[in-house]
Amino acid sequence: MSFLTRTALRTTATSSLPRTLRSQALFSTSLAARKSATEQVKETAHKVDKTISSKIVDGIEVGENVAQKAKETAGIKTSQAKGAASETAGETKGTASELSGAAKGKASELAGKAEGKKEEIKGRL
Repeated sequence: MSFLTRTALRTTATSSLPRTLRSQALFSTSLAARKSATEQVKETAHKVDKTISSKIVDGIEVGENVAQKAKETAGIKTSQAKGAASETAGETKGTASELSGAAKGKASELAGKAEGKKEEIKGRL
């Protein structure tokens, strides 16, 4: 098909349409879809508000996580300290009873020696 034939067909097709249909196709609806300056400002303010509030919420969540971890760490440190204290107390009691037993043994040994010396001296007199 040649260029002239195609152009002629298009021209006859559009001219056969009623005048009202052809004139309606020339109008654009994009002006009605545009936003006013007030609406654009409101939309921008809303976006900024959402962004700021989401960042604030993220910051609060981070703070809560840090506080929770600090509590857990303090709890672990406290329980470890209690365990170490009771272990040290047990060791101290064990050492004290060993020393007490050794001291009692030495004391009774010395008392026996003293009694022996006393009897020896009595026997000489």
